[in-house]
Amino acid sequence: MDDDAEKIVSKYYNTFGWEVKDGITEDALKQEDLRDCAKDYVSKCRLKLLKYIPDSGGSILDMASGPIQYKEYLEYSKNFNKRYCVDLSKLALDIAKEKINNHGVFLHGSFLDIPIEENFFDCSVSLHTIYHINKDKQEDAVRKLIYVTKPGKPIIIVYSNPSTPIITFITFPFRLLRRIKIILKKLFGKMKPGEDIGLYFEPHPIKWWKRFNDVSNVKIIPWRTLGSAEQKWLIPNNKIGKKIFEILLILEEKFPSFFVNHFKYPMIILTKNSTKPKP
Repeated sequence: MDDDAEKIVSKYYNTFGWEVKDGITEDALKQEDLRDCAKDYVSKCRLKLLKYIPDSGGSILDMASGPIQYKEYLEYSKNFNKRYCVDLSKLALDIAKEKINNHGVFLHGSFLDIPIEENFFDCSVSLHTIYHINKDKQEDAVRKLIYVTKPGKPIIIVYSNPSTPIITFITFPFRLLRRIKIILKKLFGKMKPGEDIGLYFEPHPIKWWKRFNDVSNVKIIPWRTLGSAEQKWLIPNNKIGKKIFEILLILEEKFPSFFVNHFKYPMIILTKNSTKPKP
């Protein structure tokens, strides 16, 4: 592995991210909103993929599958013969294997390095992965996803929008306080082991996805309005918070373009053309 971005991501997940405490991974504790008020909302966001995943097929690719962390993720492959899980972490794949056993094929290593046959998969999914790949190699990763997927079949990617001025403005004081908290933890030795390990994160702007029009139909819809940190800062963990999440789901559906362009997580659906893409 000679890629700095992959080294950073591999270090995070092999030393900290997939450690389990009380049945919950450190990654989930750090990266997800696990509060009661958000449960229905985040679950429905994860299940949005089912609208675009085919009703049946031979094989589905889960690129950077991790340990198939949430129960909703299991739904993606229920109508397929095999789920191919690719991940940098062997621990993640071992946990995934415990969950799906013979339903899975498990490939350990970098997706860009693993040889996969052209037009092999009936669907490919990649959640919160592409923006952790070296920025200069993200196009290669997406084009390989298209290459290994059959014509007319979807490649579904959950990505991040780097241009969210509304969120940035509203959450500035919270982000400042979090930075101060981290500095104080380091100064007084209160930082938990691995807590300061970060992730490489370099998303391209939304318009970047237009480049894949040459090999696929590109559709972009809202996946989720806010990141977990913003949700916890701005939305209370009570009945009011739950109602806010219900309203967000309605608004995401009603005003998709606005939410794609101004908020946190878009979902990109690439439907492969019949012409041959380059790997």
